[in-house]
Amino acid sequence: MATKQRVKAAAQKWVAQSQDDVAATIRQIGEVSRDVLRLQTNMNDEIAVITQKYQELITPKQERIKNMQEGVQTWCEANRDTLTNSGKVKSFGFITGNIQWRQRPPSCRITGAEAVIDTLKRLGLSRFVRTKEEVNKDAILNEPEAVAGVAGVSVVTGLEDFVIEPFEQTAEQ
Repeated sequence: MATKQRVKAAAQKWVAQSQDDVAATIRQIGEVSRDVLRLQTNMNDEIAVITQKYQELITPKQERIKNMQEGVQTWCEANRDTLTNSGKVKSFGFITGNIQWRQRPPSCRITGAEAVIDTLKRLGLSRFVRTKEEVNKDAILNEPEAVAGVAGVSVVTGLEDFVIEPFEQTAEQ
């Protein structure tokens, strides 16, 4: 027989006891929210200083790496037949690391998509034009009674969110 598992009740949350409690708590929410914003701003300021400090150290090293890579590639291109056994292999292993020549897969880039679509259709190449069908949710929201009873369609209404907005003042200049 299985032993009965005891379920503990969830800890009770604090609940305001009066209108004054609610007003005071909303003020506190505003204060804590501003504290969070100040801390996030301070954190981002410190991150920006650290990033700038290290970027100044990293940039010359990245330039040095790029220059060395270009020098290695130039030598390897000049000696490609020897390194690749006259094109039979695409890589070569040095004692300190490998170099490789890799063919990228084909890609297709479209500029001026509207004009390209029109041209493809005019030339009878419609097989290269994709037509995407999708449910028009905006139209359904405008006429919910028209789709009442359609399986898979439900119009959700009447949901309510509770929002607390502490008053904030901004300094005008």
